[in-house]
Amino acid sequence: MASSLLTRQLAVSLRLASPGSRYVSKTATKTVSEFEYDAPSMKTAVPGPKSQELLRRLEEIQNVGAVHFFCNYEESRGNYLVDVDGNRMLDVYTQISSIPIGYNHPALMKVMTNPNNVSAFVNRPALGILPPENFPDKLIESLLSIAPSGMRRVQTMACGSCSNENAFKSMFIWYRNKERGYANPSEQEVDTCMINQRPGCPDLSILSFMGAFHGRTLGCLATTHSKVIHKLDIPSFDWPIAPFPKLQYPLEEFVRENAQEEARCLEEVEDLIVKWRQKGKPVAGIVIEPIQAEGGDNHASPDFFIKLRNVARKHGCAFHVDEVQTGGGTTGKFWAHEHWGLDDPADVVSFSKKMLTGGYYHRDELKPDKPYRIFNTWMGDPSKNLFLSEVLNVIRRENLLEEVTRSGKALLQGLYALQTQYPHILSRARGQGTFCAIDACNDATRDSIMIKARNKGLFMGSCGEKTIRFRPALVFKEYHVHQLLNILNDVLVEHK
Repeated sequence: MASSLLTRQLAVSLRLASPGSRYVSKTATKTVSEFEYDAPSMKTAVPGPKSQELLRRLEEIQNVGAVHFFCNYEESRGNYLVDVDGNRMLDVYTQISSIPIGYNHPALMKVMTNPNNVSAFVNRPALGILPPENFPDKLIESLLSIAPSGMRRVQTMACGSCSNENAFKSMFIWYRNKERGYANPSEQEVDTCMINQRPGCPDLSILSFMGAFHGRTLGCLATTHSKVIHKLDIPSFDWPIAPFPKLQYPLEEFVRENAQEEARCLEEVEDLIVKWRQKGKPVAGIVIEPIQAEGGDNHASPDFFIKLRNVARKHGCAFHVDEVQTGGGTTGKFWAHEHWGLDDPADVVSFSKKMLTGGYYHRDELKPDKPYRIFNTWMGDPSKNLFLSEVLNVIRRENLLEEVTRSGKALLQGLYALQTQYPHILSRARGQGTFCAIDACNDATRDSIMIKARNKGLFMGSCGEKTIRFRPALVFKEYHVHQLLNILNDVLVEHK
């Protein structure tokens, strides 16, 4: 349980001096909420003996190569994840960036215990044919209340991959309807689609970017280019892959070079669209992440994305922004693409993770023209809309987007300080809000830092070739930042 469930205040100074010094704050007020612990607490190395025994048992059932340790979710609170050996860690990975307001938040526990919600948890409907009475109202209260600019339609799904997969299908259907002049399909199209042949199954494509991650279903995997292990041995499509800008840091020292790099990538996008059209495989849509997460936390400027949107419009391609990992407030705005200032909104915005339900928003013209074209058994889960509505209430009530901005600034400043003090180990600190990352000098060093930090009570994630990524919950405050930086500093001292 949280330390005596008391509210305590702490005001001290922020500094990073000699190795072993501690981060503290002159202004940050530390309020330990009644549902959260006050600090990490470690009893064993991780994974501990209980986790190791459970790993042995699970290995007899399925592959466990990706399992870090086993968790005690009943005892986890707020920003702290507890494992089965009683180790309490500050979690800045949060189930691959999918926990919006921390573990066991009281507001969400109340949703679970509200008798009016029992039916939604017990009965999971096939939403495409038999939605519950309150489904339109719940969509308006939750997903449509935070809809991106230009969007008034939303299609719920279960996860990020199926959200993107069905968004791709929507773009293909829209593109072919345009080509047909919105007439009914021909008899030849009807006949040939059943045997996977043209013209019923047209040879259309989606343009994606090197380093991207959009999911692991077949269509999504064709647009995913972050790790070999995701794609090896899986058949795929001949779809164009454009280079994503490789920015040099610090940004202010490489303004000209980075502008040239973005211009090069945009020119390549246009060349690929033309080339694939000439190959008879027209590009129906362009899909891109505001920040390439799995691929290594790769950023580009707002100008790049604005120009990319213009390229899509110029060539008649749908523009799909994949906000599965960046959406939900972690960049300081609810949607990361809000930072771009688009005059011409995206055509599709997909989401999942911190949104608790999957799905995608889309413009009116991408609405399916017939039933069952975008369809599966459940089409989402209305119980997740109940949780999301309450998460949004907490975000608004506690001004969590402002909290994310403050915490993110402190985190990024701390990472800058660490890379200055340990330039032979760390570089390229970057981020928006608390969606931050830093590179190690190589993958072995990165992995070693993460293991040592975990054993000291800090659980982080990795991405790309040598990147440490930070994905805390929205309730991550400045004093949590200081705990993170203290532990990371201690680990780096040992690496010296």
